[in-house]
Amino acid sequence: MKQKASVVAQKLLNLYRQEHVIVGGWATVNPVLINEADADVIKELREMPTGKNLIRHIENLKSGKTPMDSIDTDLIPYGGLMQQTNITNIILSKNEMAELERALAHFTPDEAGLDMISKLASVRRFGEEWQTAIGATLKSNPQMARQWEVVVQTARAYQLWETATEILTQPQDDRARAQIQADMPEYETYLPMFGDMGNQLLGRLRLFISTAQPEQN
Repeated sequence: MKQKASVVAQKLLNLYRQEHVIVGGWATVNPVLINEADADVIKELREMPTGKNLIRHIENLKSGKTPMDSIDTDLIPYGGLMQQTNITNIILSKNEMAELERALAHFTPDEAGLDMISKLASVRRFGEEWQTAIGATLKSNPQMARQWEVVVQTARAYQLWETATEILTQPQDDRARAQIQADMPEYETYLPMFGDMGNQLLGRLRLFISTAQPEQN
């Protein structure tokens, strides 16, 4: 079954951001980007943080401007950080800050907690860039910044859980293996948060990248 364009776009963005930990570097990542980035995926990438940079990189590869084992210096991703242009200058209103402070005081690191955060006016206004944007506005408030970091970590943990589960239930290929390899440090950090189930999922991921044969469910 063909994966949704939005899912493929996110996976390619992860590969792009994590190239520095993938064996073979750009020589491994670039062919995957070329092969997977069809018109629908490019459309999804335009709406994602750093997605436009990835699109430019893919265009450079297709045109031959950039060799298949390289990347333009201006387009090198820095640890997958979202672009913060025009974000660091945004200030939350008093009402938004008060709402956020109350929410952080009652936040629980689970799906219910994330659902509560997602409904905040201050979060909705930033769309896909909510994690970076809110984090930037809280730099002057160390206590709230620390609380916000727990939110970001929780969100990343659930994102990785969903991604890993989906990868392991789809037909598995070299692109999926490369993505898991790229994200393995984060999987090893966050999946144990889910207890025994998280550790079991982590074990399946390790098995998958250690063998060239598709995992049999």
